[in-house]
Amino acid sequence: MIQTIDFQIEALKDMKKYPKLFYLGNLALLNSKKISVVGSRKPNQYARSLTQELCSKLSAHGVTIVSGGAIGIDAIAHKSAGAEHTIMVAGTGLDTRYPAINKALISDIEQKGLVLSQFESGTTSKKYNFPLRNELIVALGEILVVAYGDLNSGTSRSVEYAQKMGKEIYVFPHRIGESEGTNKLLQDGIAKAIYDIDSFVSMFEEESQNRIEADEFLLFCRKNPNYEDVIRYDAQKLFAYELQGKVEVKNLKVYVL
Repeated sequence: MIQTIDFQIEALKDMKKYPKLFYLGNLALLNSKKISVVGSRKPNQYARSLTQELCSKLSAHGVTIVSGGAIGIDAIAHKSAGAEHTIMVAGTGLDTRYPAINKALISDIEQKGLVLSQFESGTTSKKYNFPLRNELIVALGEILVVAYGDLNSGTSRSVEYAQKMGKEIYVFPHRIGESEGTNKLLQDGIAKAIYDIDSFVSMFEEESQNRIEADEFLLFCRKNPNYEDVIRYDAQKLFAYELQGKVEVKNLKVYVL
């Protein structure tokens, strides 16, 4: 059943206007580390392969992939991460699975991951919806990865949002004449290159380990236990960690931030 998110998401305060959000799926993914991945609907095989490797390895290290559910890079990112490790941001109301070619993929994400929309049920695909969708995709992720993009493509708007929000932008290095939009981002010093996927992924692995290393309480809370169970486990530490912003109590469950 389509529901409305009734709490504020800190990352979205960077948006031009804080959105009203509808959702289907697992809201706990909002508490995970998130990376936004966008790109062309018609990427080359090189970009397809690297996107698949990147997203599968990131998800294996607990990173949630955020994308827009479109054909091309978006769909590859979602599939490679696995539905349970992905957030899809829709450009229509959630009563419509768009594009229809990705209907099965979107249904899978609804059941195992999370699908978000700023649009009321009944809202169809319209050109001006997608810049709004792209802003939300960028806002949710801690960084933006542009896997493939031509000059003056739709991904350029996502890059503009990331710049305004002060987020780091990463791209794959492409050959001359291919993905000229991302190559220009490198040339202009706007983006950083991902030369080695394992090295890139290790940055997030180390950060994730450092956050919970040697802390049995946080390890316990990673399973999203019931509030009452955590109170019995260590009430004093729960209250202290709430104040420190390390955990959050929501819907009578505890989540690690």
